[in-house]
Amino acid sequence: MTDKTFGKLWGVGLGPGDPELVTVKAAKVIAAADVVAFHSAAHGRSISRAIAAPYLRGDQIEEHLVYPVTTETTDHPGGYQGAIDEFYVASAERLAAHLEAGRSVALLAEGDPLFYSSYMHMHKRLVERFEAEIVPGVTSVSAAAAALGTPLCEGDEVLTILPGTLPEAELARRLADTDAAAIMKLGRTYPTVRQALSDSGRLDDARYVERASTGRQRVLGAADVVDDDVPYFSIVLVPGAGNARTTAPQPDVTGEVVVVGLGPGAREWTTPEVRAELERATDLVGYGPYLDRVAHRLGQRRHASDNRVESERAAMALDLAKRGARVCVVSSGDPGVFAMAAAVLEVATEDQWRGVPVRVLPGMTAANAVASRVGAPLGHDYAVISLSDRLKPWDVVAKRISAAAASDMAIAVYNPASRSRTWQVGAMRDLLLEYRSPDTPVIIGRDVAGPTESVRVVQLAELDPADVDMRTLLIIGSSTTTIHHTDDTTRVFTSRRYPEQ
Repeated sequence: MTDKTFGKLWGVGLGPGDPELVTVKAAKVIAAADVVAFHSAAHGRSISRAIAAPYLRGDQIEEHLVYPVTTETTDHPGGYQGAIDEFYVASAERLAAHLEAGRSVALLAEGDPLFYSSYMHMHKRLVERFEAEIVPGVTSVSAAAAALGTPLCEGDEVLTILPGTLPEAELARRLADTDAAAIMKLGRTYPTVRQALSDSGRLDDARYVERASTGRQRVLGAADVVDDDVPYFSIVLVPGAGNARTTAPQPDVTGEVVVVGLGPGAREWTTPEVRAELERATDLVGYGPYLDRVAHRLGQRRHASDNRVESERAAMALDLAKRGARVCVVSSGDPGVFAMAAAVLEVATEDQWRGVPVRVLPGMTAANAVASRVGAPLGHDYAVISLSDRLKPWDVVAKRISAAAASDMAIAVYNPASRSRTWQVGAMRDLLLEYRSPDTPVIIGRDVAGPTESVRVVQLAELDPADVDMRTLLIIGSSTTTIHHTDDTTRVFTSRRYPEQ
């Protein structure tokens, strides 16, 4: 007695529509299969079968899997999802019967079998019982890009694939937060997609491609499409900044300076608003290490400088904008907190820059980033002080430290040390101990959200200047700041109430 031999399931990608874009392997598998299966709507016309027709044999068994519904309108007791799930179960059993009989089954899939394809639902129901193999296909995204003749993304640009079925606000958020995008599943979703493109500022650069690679292919600007005339087999592409539409009329360039904050470290902490502005800029101006955190874009000019020439950097940005450039002045953290916003605005008051627009876009500041790592040490009133005496004398710094300490506010300390400033941390500690208990919590946050992040909590009396460098931010607690230890976590918070309240 021998073991029963089952047939093999093939998930065959057919590509976007042109039969000549079917791969050689896919054509061989289709021609050799005992059974060829394909989906269609209730009208019975299967696009996938039409693509595969040149490779079919006349003696093959064909399994036509007809969807019971194509919209969410249905009388099924389980609703749309119930009807679809029931259909997939029944379809899988139809194919299983052939596989159990030893027949090979080629299940056709437009595009790629594992990319928004109906094949996936059969695969998940059958792969544990039968041998299955995937033959990848050319996706509609690739075909649409070829129809445009435009690269979608270059270098470090990020391409995001989005279903048009997302809620409008979520779709707009994701469009604003990426370099390049492809939006699929259009049809009746197009009015929502168009509005999301408009809300995210991407509509002018978005292109609409219908039935890519076929004889009925159409390419239009996304803004020029009639909402009621969009088939499901269409796609919207938004190329990255380096490949945005250059054939459309360009508006007169109006120079502007936008001072932006990248946040303290991780890319995820740079706001979508700032990312969008960085994409639109013709020129970036900033301290070299901060510019290094921004992805390079084709045609965008960079002007890096030392961290000690803020006024000169501001003047350069204003001069570029005066000559028509869209300039982003790049800061770490928030540009209005010991960063470039004040420097640019101060220089911009000079008569020579009159009429040059200046805007400031906020970013997450390091104090809040460090605080979040341990809890809420800045949960009540707090002061923000820079320990640098490069732009103000030490006696001013010392008076402010003493005043903040005497007022019993928590203190966020920026710029505590550098290669040339090493004694100020010890001097600050001694001033604070005149007003604060030796066991006052101190948070030492270094490179938060960066690759070498470290955060420690020590007592004020134990604060060692050797543990502090130019990439460190300190938070000094107040009398109501509490450390709470659990088995594996230390949490620090400053109460919003005093004991007598």
